[in-house]
Amino acid sequence: MENIKGLSIKEVEKRKKEGLINIGTTVKTNSFKVIVLKNICTLFNLVNTLLAVGLLLLGSVKNIMFMGVVFWNIIIGIVQEVRAKIIIDRLSILNAPNARVIRDGERSEIPLDEIVLGDVCVLESGNQICADGIILEGECEVNESLLTGESDPVYKKKGDEILSGSFLVSGNVVTEVIHVGEDNYVNSITNGAKYTKKINSEIYNSCKMIVKIVSCCIAPVFALLMCKQLFISKIGFRDAFIATTASVIGMIPSGLILLISMVLALSVIRLSKYKTLVQDMYCIETLARVDVLCLDKTGTITEGRMKVEDIISVSDKYSEEQVKNALTEFACANKDNNPTSNAIKEAYGKGSGTWKIHEIIGFSSEKKWSLTAFEEKGSYIAGAYEFIFDKKDNDVIERIEEYQKKGRRVLAFARTDGLPTAKELPPAPELLALIVISDVIREEARATLEYFRKQNVDVKIISGDNMVTVSNVAKEAGVDNADICVDATTLDTDEKVEEAAEKYTVFGRVTPSQKLKLVKALRKKGHTVGMTGDGVNDVLALKEADCSIAMQSGSDAARNVSNFVLMDSNFASMPKILAEGRRNINNLQRSASLFLTKTTYSILLAVIFLIIPLRYPFEPIHLTLVSSLAIGIPSFVLALEANYNIVRGRFLKNVLRIAVPAGVIIVLNIIAAEVFGMIIKASQKEITTMALFVMACASIAELFRLCRPFTSLRGFLIACICAIFCGVVFMFGETLFTLTDLSGGKWSFVFIALAVTFVIRNIYIKRKA
Repeated sequence: MENIKGLSIKEVEKRKKEGLINIGTTVKTNSFKVIVLKNICTLFNLVNTLLAVGLLLLGSVKNIMFMGVVFWNIIIGIVQEVRAKIIIDRLSILNAPNARVIRDGERSEIPLDEIVLGDVCVLESGNQICADGIILEGECEVNESLLTGESDPVYKKKGDEILSGSFLVSGNVVTEVIHVGEDNYVNSITNGAKYTKKINSEIYNSCKMIVKIVSCCIAPVFALLMCKQLFISKIGFRDAFIATTASVIGMIPSGLILLISMVLALSVIRLSKYKTLVQDMYCIETLARVDVLCLDKTGTITEGRMKVEDIISVSDKYSEEQVKNALTEFACANKDNNPTSNAIKEAYGKGSGTWKIHEIIGFSSEKKWSLTAFEEKGSYIAGAYEFIFDKKDNDVIERIEEYQKKGRRVLAFARTDGLPTAKELPPAPELLALIVISDVIREEARATLEYFRKQNVDVKIISGDNMVTVSNVAKEAGVDNADICVDATTLDTDEKVEEAAEKYTVFGRVTPSQKLKLVKALRKKGHTVGMTGDGVNDVLALKEADCSIAMQSGSDAARNVSNFVLMDSNFASMPKILAEGRRNINNLQRSASLFLTKTTYSILLAVIFLIIPLRYPFEPIHLTLVSSLAIGIPSFVLALEANYNIVRGRFLKNVLRIAVPAGVIIVLNIIAAEVFGMIIKASQKEITTMALFVMACASIAELFRLCRPFTSLRGFLIACICAIFCGVVFMFGETLFTLTDLSGGKWSFVFIALAVTFVIRNIYIKRKA
């Protein structure tokens, strides 16, 4: 290493000017500017703002109270996204390592984004490889699991290429950087994830569609209704604008959008207690609709580490106690940092050895063994049986194969009196024992997988590891049909991948591109797909999935593209997210019917008042009162109730089945009030008062129906709503809402109209049932 000088400072500066620098190109979170603009610049906000500006210009300040909904909707959206961004960015900073380079013959430590093409990097065991390079000196073992999904270390020697995104598990090397920035291998994978993912939420898409349709109708309806009010009904411009604004404001389900934002924001807070970071609120709902969940083996079902399951002593010469004592000394001396060595050290290497060490030869995937020579004690070897012994014992081989069929790793532990020469095994090793090693399955994995099975979610295991190993681990964890497995290296066409996606449960030796194709194939067949992952190799599939979950312990890229991040990397949080999603969908479905009832009767009223020669009876503040008390407040309270039933049917269809009939009933009440007022020659204030009361009472009656079966909370809620409505109207009816007192005959009409519509509604419900 003394002969390696690296680049000079002049060469470094030159390459920086040429742009040959390792500028970070991983998938980033949205900037604060993008988050703010995304939440402000929406069609919903534009329509409401234009109407509010018009009312302000006309001096009708009291009628712009509906903008409170718009304001809080923006705030909630921005706060949630900014919170998620700060946490994810903080994780990226904490996990960002520095690089050690040789420049002008001297070692120095620099940030990753200051590496230039041709830099000489010094890497030791445990270091992350920050740029693709060629090994100039040394040898090592590299864990490429974040790139390939395969957990077995890969041996690298002088002249071999090592890839960014992987890390050293043993050995020391000096490398020359051959790629920087976007040319790095890790970025060739993550570049495919640099696109804006469309939100796949039925609630979000339904609301977006309603707002889009209503917004497109608002302009022509507004223009026609204004003309009708001005030129046919002969109303002044100010009154016509206020009434017309009221008609179109009611058409927009603004309260529903705020309710969804608030409920999902509260879900985010609740899930944070379970150490789950939500980056996209709407995906709480999407996960509740997932019917296929794709899981990785390592880090999801297993803990990503191994354990010694059994020691099988096969020596006639040494007792079992002597073998375990020798294994303890061997483990204490072991310096390797790979899964199998760590398992042995965990089981037998917790103390300090007493034997004097003569020489240590570390494990490598090329040799398949490691050796420790002790003074006066001989040499002890652990590794693959076939690489240690020239003459094989068939009984031993059969025994090993039996365990391998169960997905276990089996190491031979041997001893010889000789010492190694030139890193070669001493002659005549004697087999002492077989060490059986297995993956550590997470304690909570079986219960979690059982939960998903009961919820009719089909689980598929997709891994870069050996098919047999993955299948056996899946079987132990309780995955149904875990023996229906396939080696993905045989799926060499897109057609084969599509066919296999439905057919198999376990997929082994899967490449990053195949993971993406499998997710696409499942979505193409109509499934709602959830995907968990932690590595760069998972990024493309995570981005493609309807709902993606990353582990905090995984790569930056995986965390940044995922909808959820499990901050304790604990798969057991998944059922809680699913339950939260179900609570939201079931409760929002019920609450949404109240809001879309208002949208229904507002649209029908706008159309009807375009045709009939009567004045539109309401101002925006009237609709704000009714929607707040009979819809907004109760909807929020009901949306917080526990409801973990399986989601059935489509959101919009379920909601409209309730909302449309209820909206029609309310319209009939309002039209009846208008006609009755015209017949008895009532004043416009009296007509408005009657119409407001029948609208409010019919809305509360619909709330009453939705609250059945009653609980103490629901009964108290309806009592409070009725009391508040009566109190507000009594105190501010004339001053704020421009209402007036009604005579006995007019009150009689209100009660008769409500009684008739209540009977009609019940007859309709019974017929539908």
